[in-house]
Amino acid sequence: MIRTDVLVIGAGPAGSTAAKHAALGGADVILVDKKSEIGAPKRCAEGVSMGGLESLGIKPNPQWITRKIEGVRLVSPNGTSVWLTSDRVELPEAGYILERKVFDKHMAMDAARAGSKIMIKTLARSLERKDDDGYVVNLETMGEEFQIKARIIIAADGPESRVARWAGLKTAAKPKDMESAAQFEMVGVEMEDNHCIEFYFGSVAPGGYAWIFPKGDDIANVGLGVLSTKTNKSAYEHLLEFVEDCPATKDAQPVELNIGGDPVGGMPKKLVTDGLMVVGDAAGQVNPLTGGGIISGMTGGMLAGKVAAEAIKDDDTSKGRLREYEKLSYDSIGKEIDKYLKVKDYMLSLSDKELDSIAEAFKDVEFEKISTTELVKKLVKVSPRALLKLGKLF
Repeated sequence: MIRTDVLVIGAGPAGSTAAKHAALGGADVILVDKKSEIGAPKRCAEGVSMGGLESLGIKPNPQWITRKIEGVRLVSPNGTSVWLTSDRVELPEAGYILERKVFDKHMAMDAARAGSKIMIKTLARSLERKDDDGYVVNLETMGEEFQIKARIIIAADGPESRVARWAGLKTAAKPKDMESAAQFEMVGVEMEDNHCIEFYFGSVAPGGYAWIFPKGDDIANVGLGVLSTKTNKSAYEHLLEFVEDCPATKDAQPVELNIGGDPVGGMPKKLVTDGLMVVGDAAGQVNPLTGGGIISGMTGGMLAGKVAAEAIKDDDTSKGRLREYEKLSYDSIGKEIDKYLKVKDYMLSLSDKELDSIAEAFKDVEFEKISTTELVKKLVKVSPRALLKLGKLF
């Protein structure tokens, strides 16, 4: 039986950040991950904001940055573009495109340097609550079974977290809130501006959107997310169609394929129970509009790690004590997620024709200078119905 103060299950960016800050706070920490290589395979378009990294105290490192991003191109179904630049408006995913296979290891190494013990190729099989004295977790590594007794568990094991479910928390996203995503890393991509990320809206990706995130002069992550409730085709089938039809990718070649789920319904109300907290994708800490969850998940991980360390010092790992993390998460992440959830719902309520008309109206707008009144006037002019939908959502 191995004993520790804090056991973090899942060494993605959120889990590694939680482990790092729990260790920095003086707790004994073990970080486990079921994969033999942290960061692989990637299930992510790999975009992060500059401000997000700064808020976490992380300095950009050329070892894990592949491209600096300076703007966003929004593309309507008929190909009309609306360009946004990061020097004029706040863009949630504009900053850097990462190499997740390097970045995730970097974050895990930071956790190790802070004092965490890391165990790779280690799968959590089950857990059992031991009164008020934490949990016993049954694990397996390289065919060998063993146990870890931890006073606090931090579940960072991704969408539909098994660990949260074992502890009695209902954090799994509903089908209508879980996008099925497929992505190629491609070479030979011909973008209009390879320092801008691109989002494609409308029936190209029912219930979601498609994206192109540049990683080099002709290299990009090309993917999309769809809701199974909106289409009979798989995300992969939609991706093949998008790649074939999109001018930027029709002559490109895939070198990697990733498939996975992305929870875009916001955070569940309960993120904690006695001796356990949930972070990252497992906690729905994902921007519902862009699907990006690296910075928000790491923010959740940082908060959970700090609360865990303080709870250990206080000798109080009860649900009531850990709710501090829940409150901090909603104050720092939840409000922003709720805002983008409304924007996403609005975007998905629009038909291809409405999206085209709105894009046509805004394609030459300097968004830094446009007032709310001017925005409403343009919406009234191009689509009164779209404005009515906006009013009902907000």
